[in-house]
Amino acid sequence: MTGWDAVPRLHRGVKTAYDDTRDSHVVLFPEGVLVLNETAAAVVGLCDGRTSVEGIARRLAEEFDGVEADDVAELVARLVARRVVDVDG
Repeated sequence: MTGWDAVPRLHRGVKTAYDDTRDSHVVLFPEGVLVLNETAAAVVGLCDGRTSVEGIARRLAEEFDGVEADDVAELVARLVARRVVDVDG
């Protein structure tokens, strides 16, 4: 799992978009496409290189019911493993 103080940012070459055909947010990266649900799209949107994992979890807890900090950290860790985001810290 990624640490609370880690600061994620999109990996070079990764882009986010809204796919009208799929009617969902997606992450486009050299190895493929990830289709995101609303909460995951919000997490990726906050991977700006300025906000820590803890900060992302706090912001999303205000917007979405049931968001757990451990879930945010686990999602960021999975995105790091897929080379969608990089982390500092």
